[in-house]
Amino acid sequence: MEPLITERLLLRQWKESDSKDLYEYAKSEKVGPNAGWPPHKNEEESKDIIKMFIKNNDTYVVVLKAENKVIGGIGLHDRKPDDRLAELKQKEIGYVLNPEYWGRGIIPEAVNGLLQHGFNELHLDLIWCAHFDFNHNSKRVIEKCGFTYRFQKNEKLRLLDNKDVINLYYSMLKSDYMGRNR
Repeated sequence: MEPLITERLLLRQWKESDSKDLYEYAKSEKVGPNAGWPPHKNEEESKDIIKMFIKNNDTYVVVLKAENKVIGGIGLHDRKPDDRLAELKQKEIGYVLNPEYWGRGIIPEAVNGLLQHGFNELHLDLIWCAHFDFNHNSKRVIEKCGFTYRFQKNEKLRLLDNKDVINLYYSMLKSDYMGRNR
């Protein structure tokens, strides 16, 4: 994964040394449960998650350049939420952000960096984004970034004791992205 640079952010691969910054926000009840996973219990758990990120090679750290600090994560994952579109080259964006940095337009900036990378460099046809019905912050990010609502699915969150949730799915076609960026 090549690093991606936006105005305020560096998106790069995870390193085990990022575990302190990850744990700082991953232990929060405001973060994991809104993304479908339980808060981290300790920095060692964060280190194990980073090892998984490195192995999967589909998740970037979000570094705020001004502070040289890891403040979140964002990934382009191999998911195809709609079987009817399975022939299209597609991925799904997922993200988390340290609550100390909410409300500053950081994740929309990171998402737009991934959209540019996904459509222009990976030559994707379609990019998905989703949020749980109770996650209003993620909904605002998705709307700001220009995704179009498609459908919802009832799902069980295995990592949160099979909690029932409604997941709302949005997508953007490459043609829509190219049309808005002329």
